Amino acid sequence: MTGAIPPPDERRADLVLAGRSRVAVMDALRQAGAPLTVYDLAQRVGLHANTIRFHLVRLVEAGLVRETQAAPTGPGRPHLVYSAVPGETLQHEPRDYRLLAQILASYLAANAPAAIVAGRQWGQFLTERPVPFQHLDARAASERLVGMFAELGFQPEAADDGRRILLHHCPFREVAEQQPEVVCSVHLGLMRGALAALEAPLEATRLDPFVTPHLCVAHLKEGSAATPAGRSAGR
Repeated sequence: MTGAIPPPDERRADLVLAGRSRVAVMDALRQAGAPLTVYDLAQRVGLHANTIRFHLVRLVEAGLVRETQAAPTGPGRPHLVYSAVPGETLQHEPRDYRLLAQILASYLAANAPAAIVAGRQWGQFLTERPVPFQHLDARAASERLVGMFAELGFQPEAADDGRRILLHHCPFREVAEQQPEVVCSVHLGLMRGALAALEAPLEATRLDPFVTPHLCVAHLKEGSAATPAGRSAGR
């Protein structure tokens, strides 16, 4: 019937697969003739390995991807490998991670700086650092930041003034509406961590949540090159 509401499993799959990067990961797994490692997927899809891991966590949680250990090939721990779950055998117990996110967000609500620190650490982890001695200018750093947030599902757009990033989709909208000071602090931290990892002459100064019902705006300004945590400029 035209306009019929899809069953819950299909709606859940649609939400999990939102975003081109995650769809590309699923396509690579479906087309592969054997399970793939994170690094196999990174090469096929063209994303940073840490970003691939981020997407795989969501896909495994949704029951769309199966995670197993490869057979040992020598000393050391066997690699984890991933394969797409055939649609006809897709079965999983329902899990509501939104409740967990709400619990953690309410716990952090009294300490927004801790949320920024957590976001900064993850921002550094998810960012593909430039090669040694490569120095990005503000424009190139902004493009990298937009690319990273696109991979995470934020549907970002660089504003014409070059000093704002428009975020058209919040993957954590339901929690952000209840705890914007926490969720948006994490997102601001992600930006600051990414810029620090890039050692970019750019700073994320603030994030304005829900400027319109479906738009958040991040503000940037040029400054001295940021450095990753634990490092000092000039060392």
